[in-house]
Amino acid sequence: MATYYDVHPDNPQPRAIGQVAELIRGGGLVAYPTDSCFALGCQLGNKDGLDRIREIRALDSGHHFTLVCRDFAQLGQFVQINNALFRSIKAATPGSYTFILPATKEVPRRLLHPRKKTVGVRIPRHTVAQALLAELGEPLLSSTLLLPGDEEPLTQGWEIKERLDHAIDAVIDSGECGTVPTTVVDFSSGEAEIVRLGAGDPSRFA
Repeated sequence: MATYYDVHPDNPQPRAIGQVAELIRGGGLVAYPTDSCFALGCQLGNKDGLDRIREIRALDSGHHFTLVCRDFAQLGQFVQINNALFRSIKAATPGSYTFILPATKEVPRRLLHPRKKTVGVRIPRHTVAQALLAELGEPLLSSTLLLPGDEEPLTQGWEIKERLDHAIDAVIDSGECGTVPTTVVDFSSGEAEIVRLGAGDPSRFA
């Protein structure tokens, strides 16, 4: 059964955040809130966690997973950003955007798009997500919590607990969070291509 953590949205309890971080380091898979909706997250090198996300969401091999990072410095360790892109991406972070970029050697091969060798990255503007990332000291391998057959991501912690109780290890509930997934911008060709319209304003990359 998944452990349920009721966390304050503005002042998340350090003890609860610490317990979730320990669970993640121990191979756990958690549902956590972001500024653009709930996400599933596990440790970067957790192959079992990756397989569990694929199974829960019924994802194919071409799905772009996302590394949710604490800040721009951390993001820069995992993707290649040239000078031309640096300013526009940095200006949009933190925020409701996911950027698809060529991965560095720090990213396990199984996370990469099989053809493009790319990965998604984002920096959330959410107090609880940021507290968890700070405690972990590394990115969370993540995917939007959108279940097969559902048209919209799950947004209520209690419902996530109810529906995924035996599939995940913890739910972090901090009340209201975003209900619309991120806007996804693919920079793998060097030019911005909007591949999903979401919470972030796409006009800055038009």
